Amino acid sequence: MNLLYANDRRGEYPKSWYAAVAKPLAPCPALMGSERADVCVIGAGFTGISTALHLAELGYSVTILEAQRIGFGASGRNGGQLGMGQRMDQDDLIDLLGGDAARVLWKMALDAQALVKSLINKFDIDCDLTPGVANLGHTPRLGDQMRQYADFLRQTYHAAHVQSLSVAEGRRLCVSEAYHGGFIDWNSAHLHPLKYVLGLANAAQHLGVQFFEQSLVTQIKHEPHKIQVITEHGSVSCDHVVYACNGYLGDLEPNLAARIMPINNFIVATEPLDNDLDVIPNDNIAVADSKFVVNYFRKSPDNRLLFGGGENYGYQFPKDIAATVRKPMLEIFPQLRDVKIDYAWGGTLGITIRRMPYFARPSKNSWAATGYSGHGVGTATHAGQLIAQAIHGDSTGFDAMASVPSQRFPGGTLLRSPLLVLAMTWYGLRDRFGV
Repeated sequence: MNLLYANDRRGEYPKSWYAAVAKPLAPCPALMGSERADVCVIGAGFTGISTALHLAELGYSVTILEAQRIGFGASGRNGGQLGMGQRMDQDDLIDLLGGDAARVLWKMALDAQALVKSLINKFDIDCDLTPGVANLGHTPRLGDQMRQYADFLRQTYHAAHVQSLSVAEGRRLCVSEAYHGGFIDWNSAHLHPLKYVLGLANAAQHLGVQFFEQSLVTQIKHEPHKIQVITEHGSVSCDHVVYACNGYLGDLEPNLAARIMPINNFIVATEPLDNDLDVIPNDNIAVADSKFVVNYFRKSPDNRLLFGGGENYGYQFPKDIAATVRKPMLEIFPQLRDVKIDYAWGGTLGITIRRMPYFARPSKNSWAATGYSGHGVGTATHAGQLIAQAIHGDSTGFDAMASVPSQRFPGGTLLRSPLLVLAMTWYGLRDRFGV
């Protein structure tokens, strides 16, 4: 079963609130026959389009092949949070890599946030960009740990934009007794991810990037002087190929697939809420909590609560996504018991064992960045810039990310899902009991 088609119709966006309010781009043709490009990118999400956009600005000819629609995957249906730092905490990165390397990755994370904001400004992308993401502890112990982490970031990296939140301060921003304070980062932001990725694609098209939708890549042939990227009905001859598929990679490149686990995550949009229902985060911030299976939520411009929560690890989404997400939502906001859910959707993302992205060169003149583990709005956009720079001759940033040690999932692609279910069940118990 192919995850590209397991839960979605061919050529259609999921029935999400994002798709309902975004203006789609005109459909691009499927690849028919032979094309030639300097670079062929597989996947029209944040990574792929950012790669193409930055390469086009450097004068390269680029073709993007997308099996579905532009922004169809996680890029167009995620929680929309432009988060802080790397997916691993900085103190853990110091333990893993040492202080100097961890400092480089902190700086790169700031660069990723700045890049997203600069692209939105440069190309006038209307995607509801709004500052502020709070990270809140779901137990008193974790609330204390998060405040200590904020102090560590200010002391170690002079991160004045990170502010500790007491229990009372946290509950002013998010009126729920489920949380016990934490911290807020004002460099972080939230946005409409589908509008953002479509805006990037529109900019790339104006720079000459060629897009083909409904063009599933079935094979890649490395020949002595070129690479052939083959689809169901055509092929692209190129000098470089970029894998930008994330959770939808499948078995296209086995060495990448061995380090990436596709998992499914789910979001709902409530009906527009009355102002006297005190559940939408104040100051128009977004919230992510400390649970291993993270709950994350924010207000939409039309006064809905957009709430993400719950995961599964097979190919199929649950039959009732709304019921799946309503359960964690009511644990935080029991007063929403009778509120109608207007939209419920799922998406597939790629995770790694350490939750750090995997940057690699699978073979000569091939490049990959994947496994963003729920931290892709900034990291994936930045990955595209780093790949473009590497193809152009400066691989400094790409190599820094590729230097993070990556592990294969135990059990290979056949047994990794059952083993992950066991592990996630354990972490779910830890969440439940506040361990």
